[in-house]
Amino acid sequence: MTKVLLVFLLIVYTSFPSSAQNSFSITGTVKDQKESLPGAGVYLSGYKVSTVADAEGKFKINNLKPGNYDLMVQMVGYLPYSKNVIISDKSVQVELILKESTTVLNEVVIRADPNRAKYIKQFKEFFIGTTPNAAQCKILNPQVLNIDYDVTKSTLTIKTSEFLIVENKALGYRLKYMLDNFEYNSRTRIIYFSGHPFFEELKASGAKLKKYIDKRETAYYGSSQHFFRSLYAGNVREQGFILNRMIKIPNPNRYPDSIIHKNLVRLKTPPKSTVIGKGSMLRDSAMIAFWIKQQDMPRYVDYLDRKEISAASLVSTFNQNLKLLDCSGALAISYTKEKETLAYSKTGFWVFRPLDIPDYEISVANITQNTVRFYENGSIYDSRAMLYEGFWAYEKVADMVPMDYVPIH
Repeated sequence: MTKVLLVFLLIVYTSFPSSAQNSFSITGTVKDQKESLPGAGVYLSGYKVSTVADAEGKFKINNLKPGNYDLMVQMVGYLPYSKNVIISDKSVQVELILKESTTVLNEVVIRADPNRAKYIKQFKEFFIGTTPNAAQCKILNPQVLNIDYDVTKSTLTIKTSEFLIVENKALGYRLKYMLDNFEYNSRTRIIYFSGHPFFEELKASGAKLKKYIDKRETAYYGSSQHFFRSLYAGNVREQGFILNRMIKIPNPNRYPDSIIHKNLVRLKTPPKSTVIGKGSMLRDSAMIAFWIKQQDMPRYVDYLDRKEISAASLVSTFNQNLKLLDCSGALAISYTKEKETLAYSKTGFWVFRPLDIPDYEISVANITQNTVRFYENGSIYDSRAMLYEGFWAYEKVADMVPMDYVPIH
């Protein structure tokens, strides 16, 4: 089972609406170590809000409600920059200091990597996804990706010092994505990436615009963003979500560690006899392969508790803008208004269900910190607070909509 930690949702989507009617602004200056930088692009991460620094390097973003925002800055000749800004009860002024992007050409050694195409393909699958929408997404500047594969740790790491540009012709967005980190461990099959996306609308009208609108609504409904908005509003059941416990039980098909270890040691220890028959060697090789396979099997398997959980029993108020999901272990979250597609059922993200359970979209949220703080707009405050399996792990960047997205229907 592939597990995906969707940290990009936890880091960048941190602004939230408030019941207060007041709106505030973020003002500031973009500069380097010497002078102000006119013309720098300033973006609000996770949104479609942006501005440009004026001739004195100053900028202003208006009509913001209290919340926790991430600013991104882009300027030719400088490294991308991000800064977290918290608005509580007054406007905020900041100073954004960029660092020059210095590349000494005579120190650059260009080496052909025969595996680069394979690693980029893996990155696209794990970052953009493999959904039907992902098929209509394209990374426009893959050359900015810096790839490293650690054989000893079986870990693929990808970074970049520039904005990654992703064109999504399914949802009608062009994303500027500031990728902080991407890791894929092929042993644990856990994917982790974090970053800051900025959304731009692709030009469209008529039938194409309607197509974008319809697909955006499909992407939004049933998503983690939709779920946490519903959880905050207290209408989870009405919105189509059902909660159950996902309990881990010992894998009945796996031997205990002590027995696996004992047999591997026995089979790998050279026999005292110097004469070894060919048949014996083949049997030992087959047995070693069997016990290694046993070692690689998961120690636990998921069991769906049939008793439905009341969302209200898990949620409390943390402060005027945050609510708290108080739960340990794993939650199975079924979205009853959409059913799993055939394409999804053939992926490694599929979650086992009893045969008499309808084929609703099921996601599993493994809660790593016992409590999860979340905002009214569906964003999560705590970084790395949840590890997703199932449908939410299947849908990635290709199925993201901005945090200020409001469905029409």
